[in-house]
Amino acid sequence: MRSGRFQHRLRETLLNLAAAGGAVCLIAVVLAVAFNITLILFKTGSMSPTIPAGSLAVVREIPAAEVKTGDVVTVDRPGKLPITHRIQNVEPAEGAARAITMKGDANAEADPAPYVVERVRIVLWSVPGLAYPLAAVANPVVLGATTVCVAALVSWVLWPRNASRRGSRRKRGHHAAA
Repeated sequence: MRSGRFQHRLRETLLNLAAAGGAVCLIAVVLAVAFNITLILFKTGSMSPTIPAGSLAVVREIPAAEVKTGDVVTVDRPGKLPITHRIQNVEPAEGAARAITMKGDANAEADPAPYVVERVRIVLWSVPGLAYPLAAVANPVVLGATTVCVAALVSWVLWPRNASRRGSRRKRGHHAAA
């Protein structure tokens, strides 16, 4: 009898944890879409010690007109990977664009040329060392295995219990009525 109670509590706990995790994921997706928030993984140490290699940063897309000297931003470069450095200088350019001079905290020199952009992604906060585990989890094999495990867990939790007892009750009731 105790084993049955323990299994019931375990199933309920796991189901509640899965539901809470799903709710957190849904809220995170809605907030990310509503506020233009994305994640950036740092492969290099050009922003060390502020943001060391292997860090994960949360960034928000904003108009370039809103940035100021000292902000850490990510700019897109045509044909190249985006770059995230600290703003050294901001000057008006054509229309809503800004010419932004940037420099990595670990670099001796500023980037060779200003970036002329209309939008940037400003770094809201970062967590050192979180990029590597996140990149590992994003592997298709890991994602597939996680999907199978979660499906198995949900099936186990929701699978009907005591089916033989229910069936025997129905039979007894059926026979008794006859």
